[in-house]
Amino acid sequence: MKKVRIGAAQGFYGDSLLPAIETAKRGNIQYLVSDCLAELTLAILQKDRQKDPTKGYTRDITPAMQALLPIAREKGFKILTNAGGMNPLGARDEVLRIARGLGLAGLKIAVVTGDDILDRLDSFRRQGISLAHMEDGQPIDPILDRIVFANAYLGAGPIVEALRQGADVVITGRTTDSAQFLAPLIHEFGWGTDDGDLLAQGILMGHLLECSGQSTGGNFSGNWQEVEGLEQIGFPLAEVGQDGRFVITKTEGTGGLVSVDTVREQMVYEIHDPAAYLTPDVVLDMTQVRLEQIGPDQVQVSGARGKARPGTLKVVMGYSDGWMGQAMAGFSWPDALAKAQAADRILRRQIERIGLQHEQLQSDYIGYNSLHGPLATPPQEEVNEVYLRMAVRTRKKEEAAKLGRLFPPLALNGPPSMSGFTGMQPPRELLGMWSCLIPRDEIESRVEISVTEVD
Repeated sequence: MKKVRIGAAQGFYGDSLLPAIETAKRGNIQYLVSDCLAELTLAILQKDRQKDPTKGYTRDITPAMQALLPIAREKGFKILTNAGGMNPLGARDEVLRIARGLGLAGLKIAVVTGDDILDRLDSFRRQGISLAHMEDGQPIDPILDRIVFANAYLGAGPIVEALRQGADVVITGRTTDSAQFLAPLIHEFGWGTDDGDLLAQGILMGHLLECSGQSTGGNFSGNWQEVEGLEQIGFPLAEVGQDGRFVITKTEGTGGLVSVDTVREQMVYEIHDPAAYLTPDVVLDMTQVRLEQIGPDQVQVSGARGKARPGTLKVVMGYSDGWMGQAMAGFSWPDALAKAQAADRILRRQIERIGLQHEQLQSDYIGYNSLHGPLATPPQEEVNEVYLRMAVRTRKKEEAAKLGRLFPPLALNGPPSMSGFTGMQPPRELLGMWSCLIPRDEIESRVEISVTEVD
């Protein structure tokens, strides 16, 4: 039976490149896939694009391609990535520049565009397409004039077409995480849109690989102390058969762990309904999935079921939503927490005194409740140190800037032992997120694939 080996190269913008290089060199793969985009990442890339219209793609695509393209040429595997972010064409141009500099003539680089629908929102409204929030049904009108980006989640189809056209590298913008991994299987095995169970297996495989080290012992909440070699963790690989059954493993000799527990923990990650995980390619039902340990660092996965794909695509939008100012200062033993709490009381009274106009004010005590929030229990003994972090949300930038200026005087005019002050950085613009559903034909009819050969 024909089998395809796919490796995970990146689980987020900024992930380590070292495991990807190991997989590229020794993983015996046919495809290397990077998933770079979270919804937060789109907001980061939008800010980059606002500063420089030629940017808006992930900046680590440059070192990644410099390291991986020569290995891909030598080993013969293809690279798929959604690092194009808000500017897939800009990312394509950067990869072309790198490939030419490396002398990789003949390399075919494809780019997928059409997920950016910002300039079509008014047209959709005129057509009667609702842009109401997909979760609570709220109308979009209050934020419509503040939207700065709008991108649809594309499925595997355009990537498959790029591979059919002979692409060695495929760069996309906003696709679903799992679509990047499913596309090679559709291309290699010829699966159709009505092959629901096969597509479901492919989507599940992609979901298990998309978060890089989370399937191989990273961020593992089980017996994490027994996971060895995290300093050289191997990212997951999948060996997939034409019947959809696959084995999750990692490159031999790398650190980490592939077990039923590490795999099933990733399987339920970000899954709201295990019986109906919606993607553009298929609705995945994982309630009958079977995980079997068939060898060291080898878990076989089967039993996914697929239902017909939805008639809509999810769209994520970002809109201007004010400014954040923040500052932080530490206090040491004795009475570290009491000192930090006293500083908080002083600052809140001063905020009121100077008339700082804010919509939200939050205080966290790092070392006590900054992670657990209201669930934190008071410490039973004196802690060595506590940091007060205060953040304010405002409509105007100049209001947010006022918070940081209140902190330095506390060094001499507040509780004793204040140190480690930070907070005079410029305020940060906030982007709110909005999600809605749009008929898929309205999106997919405008998707374009272009392939450029390196000269």
